[in-house]
Formats: sequence, C-alpha cells, structure tokens
Amino acid sequence: MIDRAGIAARFAALRPFLNERSRRLFAASEAKAAGRGGVLAVSAVTGVARSTIGRGLRELSSGCDANMGQLRRKGGGRKTVASQQPELSTALLRLVDDAIRGDPESPLRWLSRSQRRLAQELVGEGFKVSHKLVGRLLDRLGFSMQANAKTREARAIPTATPNSATSMPRRRRDLLPGSR
Repeated sequence: MIDRAGIAARFAALRPFLNERSRRLFAASEAKAAGRGGVLAVSAVTGVARSTIGRGLRELSSGCDANMGQLRRKGGGRKTVASQQPELSTALLRLVDDAIRGDPESPLRWLSRSQRRLAQELVGEGFKVSHKLVGRLLDRLGFSMQANAKTREARAIPTATPNSATSMPRRRRDLLPGSR
C-alpha cells in the first residue's frame, strides 16, 4: 500500500525549497520507493505530471547527469528578444543616431533621449519592448547609462531670493574675503 499522506507531507515540507529539477527528482524518488503504481500516486498527490516523473526516473537511473548544473535541457527556456525580433537593434540604432553625444573617438557614448521615450517610439513602430529592455540593448551596444553632469549640477544650485539669509552674493566684491 502506498502512503499518500506521507508523500504529501514530505512534499509540502520541501516544496518552498525545491526548484524545477529538484522537484522532478523528489517526485521520481518517491515514485521509485513506492513501487508499482508509484508514479500515478505521486502525480496525484504532488501535482507533478507523470511525464515529468518519468523524466526524473530516467535521470535517477542514469546516475550522473552531464547537465548537473542546469535546470532545463540545453535550448530550453524563453527565447531572447533579439532572436524573436531580429530587426530591433537596427531600429534602436536608427532612433538614437541623431541623439548620440560624446566624442566620436572616445569609447564612451551616451544619449540625450530617455529610455522610456525610446521604448515608446519602438512600440509605435510595432516592437514589443519595455524601457528596461531598451536599457539592456543600449548597454550591449556600448552606450553609457549616465546622466549629463551639467543636468545634475543644475538641480543642486539653491535658488536665491533677495530677502533670504542664505541668498547668493550679488556682486563680485561680496565674494572676496574681508570685504564686509
């Protein structure tokens, strides 16, 4: 007789710590320990597909796996945006061509347009992008993600009011030491 309650209790205790591969191997080891009908029982209790448990059983029987550090088979997972939309990089370069700043001889290049604005323009052209993806693509294309230093300094200057005790000096002689 298969102890379904025991399998469910062990799975519930370990579930928060299991990734895709370890969940598959846990279910396979429970099915192997249960014997005949174990795959069906473990699948019903844990919700792991029978085909996944079968894959885990093959991994357990093979011993050492060549892809021990990987969770999925080679080529598994989501495809990159560059492979789904191959013309995205050229469209992005076309958009930023007139907004490039910096010395053309220097390896440091930056833009005068925001990533969000570039993403909106690319979406308008029919691409599926976010501002974060635009930032990653610009980084790969060799652009710097830093703001213009002048822009940052302009925000730091205090505003001067005539009646303020912290107002900025009006004349050059007020800047000289001992002028008061």
